[in-house]
Amino acid sequence: MSSQKQQEVGLPATWNVPEEFRNRLGKHVGRQRLMCVDDQILLVLHAPPLPDEDERRGRFFWRNSDGIWASDQLGQGPDAVMKHLQEYDQRLDALEAMEDEAKQAEDHFVILEALSPLHRAIRNLHAVMQDLRKRHPEAREVINMRDQAYDLERMAELLAAGTKNSLDYKIARSAEEQAAASDRMAIASHRLNMLVAFFFPLATITTVFGMEIRSGLEKMPQPYTFVAVIGIGLLMGFFLMGFVRFRNSST
Repeated sequence: MSSQKQQEVGLPATWNVPEEFRNRLGKHVGRQRLMCVDDQILLVLHAPPLPDEDERRGRFFWRNSDGIWASDQLGQGPDAVMKHLQEYDQRLDALEAMEDEAKQAEDHFVILEALSPLHRAIRNLHAVMQDLRKRHPEAREVINMRDQAYDLERMAELLAAGTKNSLDYKIARSAEEQAAASDRMAIASHRLNMLVAFFFPLATITTVFGMEIRSGLEKMPQPYTFVAVIGIGLLMGFFLMGFVRFRNSST
């Protein structure tokens, strides 16, 4: 677990919100959610998470009974929520650019590691916006917020799927290259074994008869004896090579 401490959160003191909103907030931001009291709305959302960031940075968006929006960090009006959504859009664009330039499997893994918490936050964000749309269908600005959140979730899903497919392809291609290299090494080793088997009897015969041993062959006419010894050695090598090939094919 991370040793980071979560920052305590709270609504701005200047906001004239129902006391229930403040009572329902804990010391930490918690999950993304919607609160609704007396036609007033409070959105508890998360800022776009950074890679390797365990702490979630909370943001609050308040819509009073007159339909006026306020934010604790991004200004006033419904554009505050759209700015929040645009930050997610920018993060996705940056990851998509990284995916276009990714060359190695490690590059795709880095993208997926950064995309996973971002995708999860966007999915929960869309769920909150969908709930908001159901509770207040008369609020036209909510439609744009909901649609933008849906587009973000769709983009995150496509990016995650594309990056995962690219990673799987590179892993599969690397495995195929390793298998092909192993096959080439096996073929080369087999050929070497064939050569050793072919010349082994000849090398043995020449080694034995190269010693100072009187065998009687030295008195036979030359070069027929030499040619005969070479021929016998090669013939034995041919049969031995066939035996080795037969054993390799049967295993």
